[in-house]
Amino acid sequence: MDICRGPYGLLISLFLLLLHSEAACRPLGKRRCRMQTFRIWDINQKTFYLRNNQLVAGYLQGPNIKLEEKIDMVPIDPHAMFLGIHGGKLCLSCVKSGDDIKLQLEAVNITDLSKTREQNTRFSFTRLDNGHTTSFESAACPGWFLCTAVEADQPVSLTNRPEDTLVVTKFYFQEDQ
Repeated sequence: MDICRGPYGLLISLFLLLLHSEAACRPLGKRRCRMQTFRIWDINQKTFYLRNNQLVAGYLQGPNIKLEEKIDMVPIDPHAMFLGIHGGKLCLSCVKSGDDIKLQLEAVNITDLSKTREQNTRFSFTRLDNGHTTSFESAACPGWFLCTAVEADQPVSLTNRPEDTLVVTKFYFQEDQ
């Protein structure tokens, strides 16, 4: 192989071998993903927690602080991502049912999702940064944003009216250390 001659030939050969080994070891169509864990809270300082298998936002204090749910995120591209909780075992999804659009938790492993599969669009959210805050728009339902109610201990949901004073669509999103 002429490409492997010269001062960098050994490095190029090693690189090509590693590249081939990497491709051969990964099932076709699977992408390498790196799940990251984040703390999330709305601009009113409400954090996420689970109550009766439903994601809720409220003020957790004292011993209840351990109930806080961290958000697991797998990036799809610079601004799109899959979101989940419980180590990526429960994923947030946007589901249409007739005229109704709802946020659901689905028992799907976040690292098994693929941006190339159309059925996975319901799990995809676009991250919109605005200064220190972040909003999350559903890819399956454009114009619908992840939100909390102004009142505490209400379900996390979706809204198509982000300017409504009864919902909060701005969040602080910080990588968990």
